[in-house]
Amino acid sequence: MAAREILQLGNPKLLEVCEPVTHDELDFARSVAADLRDTKNAFRAKYGWGRAIAAPQIGVLKQIVLMEAEPGNPVVFINPEMSEESGEMMAIWDHCMSFTDLLVQVKRHRSCLVSYLDAEWRPQTMPAEGELAELLQHELDHLSGIVATMRAIDGSRFALQSQKELLGEGMFARQDFSEE
Repeated sequence: MAAREILQLGNPKLLEVCEPVTHDELDFARSVAADLRDTKNAFRAKYGWGRAIAAPQIGVLKQIVLMEAEPGNPVVFINPEMSEESGEMMAIWDHCMSFTDLLVQVKRHRSCLVSYLDAEWRPQTMPAEGELAELLQHELDHLSGIVATMRAIDGSRFALQSQKELLGEGMFARQDFSEE
């Protein structure tokens, strides 16, 4: 497969809602997942970060996510759905492969459960907490046409990665709080 171009913030395709993958499209979904893996790996080699990527970020409007939270252990999520969101929320500085130098502070559920089909079309569930929960919520947002900038806590919660040292360490610590 091949590394693909990552759509950048402002591209209207990032705001489109993705269609579910049908069983007849499983081979296509596997091909997209391979491209997502190659694209994530190329991005990571260039920037030194990046653990997951969603199909719309490479212009494919299907519900497919590739995540490699642990090196060497990629997970393909087909038609993922989030449930059992905790009432406990956390504020975290989020970044995205679609806007490499921008950070945005967002609120996310502290934990959730993600149900999905794997690359063999088998039903799976993954409980997630903390950074893993945030990562999955970020990627599932992409499938719904939502980018992290749309989840900013307020208009002052943006920063350039290249300037984050000016904000101090405390600004980038995760903050936990109860849902209001």
